[in-house]
Amino acid sequence: MTTQAGDELWSAIGDPSRREVIDLLTGHGPASASWLAGRVPFSRQAVAKHLAVLERAGLVARRKEGREVLYRIDAARLEAATREMAEVAAQWDRRLRAVKRLAEAAYEHEHERKTEAETGASERDTP
Repeated sequence: MTTQAGDELWSAIGDPSRREVIDLLTGHGPASASWLAGRVPFSRQAVAKHLAVLERAGLVARRKEGREVLYRIDAARLEAATREMAEVAAQWDRRLRAVKRLAEAAYEHEHERKTEAETGASERDTP
């Protein structure tokens, strides 16, 4: 995913503080910024900024209830983000397996070359 929306998603979930807010909303359900601020080690203003980033990424939505604004997880968007992360993880697993195969092949080639060189040297040293 290389779109601006994708960049916003990765930026949003890349921050540990925002993941903490996501975890709280996922576990508790809709909550106000004040309620969240009482459960995290950062200010209400920081919570509000994190919520704005999460909202731009489509991970949270807000709704006004009386004088209070409640934030909730957008379950469909979170599910889509989870699938996207799983696909990226699978791509990296494939790449790492390819790198491992190349490294093992290079090591084996070098080992064979050294063995041949040592065998040739020992044959020259024997009368």
